[in-house]
Amino acid sequence: MAPASGPTGAPATLDQGVGTRAGVGDSPLRPDGTLKVTGEFAYSSDMWHEDMLWGCTLRSPHAHAEIVSLDVGEALRQAGVHAVLTHDDLPAAVKNYGLEIPDTPVLAHGRVRHHGEPVALVAADHPETARRAAAKIKVGYRELPVVHDEESATAPDAPLLHPDREDHHAGHVPHPNIVHRQPIVRGDAAAAAGRADVVVTGEYEVGMQDQAFLGPESGLAVPAEDGGVDLYVATQWLHSDLRQIAPVLGLPEEKVRMTLSGVGGAFGGREDLSMQIHACLLALATGKPVKIVYNRFESFFGHVHRHPARLRYEHGATRDGKLTHMRCRIVLDGGAYASASPAVVGNAASLSVGPYVVDDVEIEALALYTNNPPCGAMRGFGAVQACFAYEAQMDKLAAELGMDPVELRQRNAMAQGAVLPTGQAVDSPAPVAELLRRVKARPMPPEAQWETVGGAPDVRALPGGLSNTTHGEGVVRGVGYAVGIKNVGFSEGFDDYSTARVRLEVVGGEPVALVHTAMAEVGQGGITVHAQIARTELGVTQVTIQPADTRVGSAGSTSASRQTYVTGGAVQHVCALVREKVLERGRERLGIHHPAWATAELLLEGGKVVTDGGEVLASLADVLGEEPIEAEDEWRHRPTEAFDLRTGQGFGHVQYSFAAHRAVVEVDTELGLVKVVELACAQDVGKAMNPQAVVGQIQGGTVQGLGLAVMEEIVVDPGAKVRNPSFTDYLIPTLLDTPTIPVDVLELADAHAPYGLRGAGEAPTLSSTPAVLAAVRAATGRALPRVPVRPEHIVDV
Repeated sequence: MAPASGPTGAPATLDQGVGTRAGVGDSPLRPDGTLKVTGEFAYSSDMWHEDMLWGCTLRSPHAHAEIVSLDVGEALRQAGVHAVLTHDDLPAAVKNYGLEIPDTPVLAHGRVRHHGEPVALVAADHPETARRAAAKIKVGYRELPVVHDEESATAPDAPLLHPDREDHHAGHVPHPNIVHRQPIVRGDAAAAAGRADVVVTGEYEVGMQDQAFLGPESGLAVPAEDGGVDLYVATQWLHSDLRQIAPVLGLPEEKVRMTLSGVGGAFGGREDLSMQIHACLLALATGKPVKIVYNRFESFFGHVHRHPARLRYEHGATRDGKLTHMRCRIVLDGGAYASASPAVVGNAASLSVGPYVVDDVEIEALALYTNNPPCGAMRGFGAVQACFAYEAQMDKLAAELGMDPVELRQRNAMAQGAVLPTGQAVDSPAPVAELLRRVKARPMPPEAQWETVGGAPDVRALPGGLSNTTHGEGVVRGVGYAVGIKNVGFSEGFDDYSTARVRLEVVGGEPVALVHTAMAEVGQGGITVHAQIARTELGVTQVTIQPADTRVGSAGSTSASRQTYVTGGAVQHVCALVREKVLERGRERLGIHHPAWATAELLLEGGKVVTDGGEVLASLADVLGEEPIEAEDEWRHRPTEAFDLRTGQGFGHVQYSFAAHRAVVEVDTELGLVKVVELACAQDVGKAMNPQAVVGQIQGGTVQGLGLAVMEEIVVDPGAKVRNPSFTDYLIPTLLDTPTIPVDVLELADAHAPYGLRGAGEAPTLSSTPAVLAAVRAATGRALPRVPVRPEHIVDV
């Protein structure tokens, strides 16, 4: 068993002692910010334990193959190897896992379904020893036909990826290789099409984008004396991991203790399990702590990606630009396992019309099982793919009508009270037309910014940059606009809640709030906001954030732009419970000294109990004394409901978020190179809880959308093998690729949400991509129906 001492690099409490201007609506410094920029922050890959072993995973080189033999003997004989595990070594009857559908094997059994699927595990005393031992495992494969697109997946004789599936979607799909299908029908699209003066159609394609987080998958599993295991891991949802891990280990959940380690980015890619079960299995098998850290190559195979998609759209409009109808079909490639595909389908379908009023629609969205890499959650979650297509359609329709593309969008923009294709009314502000107005009204960036006075051009401002491919000849400017709609929170009837525990006590003569949740801080700044909420609600300056772990109830996933809404709502709610207990104690102990204890509206401000008129009744330290006050509770937003499986009607989403972009690009029309000069954004956030952090989220999401527009794609060949699993060949925007991103933040409160806030992290990822493509189309005259756009799409190479 492992020594009693804890691991090096384990997360510590974060004390946030600041001035009074650090509550809701302020922008205090992040407590982890300085540590991160100076390199002192401990990420999960920095974890260390005495007598630690290193884990390694053997992965399939084939996309679809039968496993005909498996020999681990030579690997076991290598010096320094402590364990080699295969499917046959799994300790419990449960051998699969999954977010919703448990269709993913812990280790492949019988066959592999995608390139890079885990087949065996090794634990050794050095990472290189583990890698060499894994290479000595002999696996015999018989390759099978590959399913790689809709045609091959749904053919009458198609190989079935999961022939024995029994999930709740299986009875509602037309083919076993379809994970989930969601139609939405409202009005009469066929009749409405007859009233259209103009009809435009388009077929679009979105490539497979990777989350490309900088911190690779990693964690440390430590076996415990009670037969359980302590797991320190970078993840997005501790309790979802726990729910999937414990049954595979054959342990009750209370014996699998999870603590969040430093997370180097996520964007959806850590919502599914990666190395969690593998590290625990090796630790329990060897009786020693086991650390697993993926390298960049393995990381591309170790997590899900954004669903590639093919989309077909039809829009009709009257001559004055009013939309008559919309028809669309969205096909998402879910890859070998279900992951979050059913929820992504629901999002893609329900948001496929965009932020526009269209009464008559026919919508179909579905996700396929294929032998391509598994796809699941990524920032934007189904809405990104739809937004690219419907915004291209709006530009195409504007061109047919001879109308300004922004005017067309504003003429059809939804507002509060509008009814979505699902029948749900938008019951909070929806300032779509105003967002468009703001980005259009912004001054244009100067022309020819590469020109210098009396010198050579600054090639950094030109397409191609420091490759020095042009000095301005053949460079054409283009401007494009786009706007998008994204849901906030878990949807379709999911029980979306969070738990918070708050303790108020006196330390060193000062009142201190201790906040404990299981929220995964993945870089979004949630721990900063939780401290701001505690200061606002409890009137203290000193707040301590405890490490997230499973000793407190679930906080749900750090995804769906939900954490500030839901876990922030839980912290606000529990702080209110603590505040009421403080006032009750004050009334009991001090009420006889002042009648205001019984008659006035009392507040906690500046470490004191005060009346609403500002009169100080007592210090918090005096009220608390030596007895802390603590409360814990769950908090939920309004319930949602599942979409009807035939019509798609239902109150599916609790909130919507809106953002608009204007892109200004320079295109080298001779070489097909694109330089994005500016990506201006306007977004309604309801309430800017931390204005500086909000702007950072909007700018970050904008850059991620830019990446999808012009460079980011996992290339999968017809044999379903990944061809570019490295940052050498999978390109992401750098500082030199990042344009000026001016941000206009609106704060139109949603009365249903804590503080009126609106989830902000995902919406800018939607509209930035189609805005860039619209600008490139404007510069080149090309249709460009696919992202990412490549030079050969622009110049016909």
